[in-house]
Amino acid sequence: MAAVTTLPAAFVANTVLTAAQLNDLRGAFRVLQVVTATTSTLVSNSTNTYVDTGLTATITPSSSSSKVLVFVSQNGVQKSDANAGNRVDIQLVRGATQILLVCSDVCYTNTAMQLSVPSATATFLDSPATTSATTYKTQFKNSAGAATISVQFNNTNTSTITLMEISA
Repeated sequence: MAAVTTLPAAFVANTVLTAAQLNDLRGAFRVLQVVTATTSTLVSNSTNTYVDTGLTATITPSSSSSKVLVFVSQNGVQKSDANAGNRVDIQLVRGATQILLVCSDVCYTNTAMQLSVPSATATFLDSPATTSATTYKTQFKNSAGAATISVQFNNTNTSTITLMEISA
C-alpha cells in the first residue's frame, strides 16, 4: 500500500516549486486501496424498521486523514401489490450510523400494484477519521410498513458496493 502524502499548508504564488513539493503533489489525492463486495441474495422486509440488504464491505484506512469514496448500486428493488402505500427507503450506514439516505419512497404509486426498479445508486465521500476497520452497508425499510418489499429480487439482481480510500 502506498504511503499517505501530507501537503504543505500553503504554496506561495509566483514561486517555483521544489522537487520535494512536486513529489508531494504527485502523491496527493490518489487511490490507496479499493474494496468491492456484491450480493445477489433476495432480502425482504415488511416493516418500517431498517434491515440489512446483505450488501456490506469493510475497509481499513491507512491514515485517519484519508477519505473513503463509496459507490453503491442497490439492484432489484421491488414492492409487492399487497398495499397501495408500499414504498422503499434505502440508507447507507457506516457502522451503525446513517451517513446517507440513498433514496426515499421508491416504487410508491398510491396503487396496490407490484412494481420494481432496476437500480438505486449513490456516491458518497466520507471522512471516517480512523485507521480501524470500518464497515459500510445498505439497509432498507418499507416507510409505510404495510407489506413486503424486496431487494435483489429473484436472486438474479446483483448489488455492488465499492469503497476507495483516497489520500488527503
